[in-house]
Amino acid sequence: MTSNDSEPKSTPDSPTDYPGGPLNDYMGIEILEASTERVVARMPVAGNTQPYGLLHGGASAVLAETVGSIGSALHAGLGERIAVGIELSCTHHRSARDGHVTAVATPLSLGNTLATWDIAITDDQDRRICTSRLTCLLRDAPPSGS
Repeated sequence: MTSNDSEPKSTPDSPTDYPGGPLNDYMGIEILEASTERVVARMPVAGNTQPYGLLHGGASAVLAETVGSIGSALHAGLGERIAVGIELSCTHHRSARDGHVTAVATPLSLGNTLATWDIAITDDQDRRICTSRLTCLLRDAPPSGS
């Protein structure tokens, strides 16, 4: 991991203080840990399946983008700058039918304009379900009220 700024970023008091938005609520995503060094979240398989009863690949993508975006937002400085995803890749290794999946995001590169994260998604038995990589563009926050 590389960083242009070794100063720690301010963070909410609790991982649950992060604004998740309606999609995260709908998917049942729970933020367990969040910092500029590591973001962890979990999501239930139930309710996030394809017609065959398997975890939907798009659900894994939502979980991956969520944890990478939170880490990028922390790196950018909450309220000062924003992070927007510009590239997401997901390789699905195996299926999950029940329980929860957990995503762990660690930074590959934290720069002034881009942040790239490696995201591992595992099942309740710690088997790799999906490997993802997310790159976010860091930009100035729009003026308040925009």
